[in-house]
Amino acid sequence: MKKVLIWGVSILGIGIFLYVAYVVWVVSAFVGVFDSHHSKVDLIENYKSKTKEIYQLKKYAEQIIPNDKSVTIEFENDEELAIFHLSDEKGRSSNWNIKISAKKTDSLLTELGWTKQTLTQLKEKMDNANCISVESGEPFTIGYQRSGMGMYFYNLFDKPLTDSLKKAYNDGCMHILYNEKVALEFGGGAIGQQCFEGYFDKKIKR
Repeated sequence: MKKVLIWGVSILGIGIFLYVAYVVWVVSAFVGVFDSHHSKVDLIENYKSKTKEIYQLKKYAEQIIPNDKSVTIEFENDEELAIFHLSDEKGRSSNWNIKISAKKTDSLLTELGWTKQTLTQLKEKMDNANCISVESGEPFTIGYQRSGMGMYFYNLFDKPLTDSLKKAYNDGCMHILYNEKVALEFGGGAIGQQCFEGYFDKKIKR
């Protein structure tokens, strides 16, 4: 009976420890997420001050991404990629939180015809533009910075938007038309739809 009691107490203790550890991990994760805070004003000011660098980043990325492939890549830091998605006619490879030194990264680089030096140069151009991600396509999308559970983007079009596209990219929530070839975006999705700050205040006033 005493052994059973000891085992019961031990199991209970382990359970409590694991629960507390889990709670601490969750809280730490959310604290880390919300540590980063940016605004629509930051997004616009960065575009104004880094226009040249933003388009240099776009030009370089479009040069290195093969025409038959689509790439979404976000740098966490110099050693890790938060996102490295690759799509082509054969399918889609979605990859989150992978080390630049990982074999999976080497495999993706080989598919693209890239080297580690290609990644280094891409990261340098992102740093110069004060941005963290790119997504190929039309529009070409450059991620400015994460903020809370969302992220700010520049949608760069090669040609002036048509009237229908202007309407789609100027809803005031996820998109704000900055000029005839640039639409700002605030996206999230982790906790449902997110909008630019002030959007819901305007809706309430109406």
